[in-house]
Amino acid sequence: MHIEFLRFSPDEVEPLVDFLTEEEWPYHAGTQDRETVRRRAAEGLYGSDETRTFWVLADGERAGLVKLQDLTDDTPMFDLRIRRAWRGRGIGTKAVAWLTGYLFTELPDIMRIEGTTRQDNHAMRAIFRKSGYAKESHYREAWPSPDGTRHDSIGYAILRRDWLSGTVTPPDWQDEHGIPDR
Repeated sequence: MHIEFLRFSPDEVEPLVDFLTEEEWPYHAGTQDRETVRRRAAEGLYGSDETRTFWVLADGERAGLVKLQDLTDDTPMFDLRIRRAWRGRGIGTKAVAWLTGYLFTELPDIMRIEGTTRQDNHAMRAIFRKSGYAKESHYREAWPSPDGTRHDSIGYAILRRDWLSGTVTPPDWQDEHGIPDR
């Protein structure tokens, strides 16, 4: 399968609307209607100094979408969506490897890249680990789902120096030893 990444163009709003509204996104917060997507696109939420969006093309078909956010900060974040029909084929892993290399190459001032997912999104969590991202946060019951269930939110990040060296530096999860309880 041939995978490529094509920058979203403002004349592709209707395909973007279709992509975001005609598919179920079980691990993404909130729902989007067609008018909301159009309005957000007009406001620059898919293309601006702060945001770049790319189609993930698999054998020429729009199989996914990568939205890179907070690009004027030294710690950008991303949103990755792969259509149901294309999930489980390694596209997410290729997309995270691509976006990591793209961000560190195109934006030399960034020091780290962050991503967040729900605790029960096992596929995305595996992609983070395979891609050299370290778990950095665990927020209990922080991600509400439409049915009212609250899920834990898990944050991952990769440091530029880890990406360059091919290593993973985990946070010091034992840093509270010796701190007295009050």
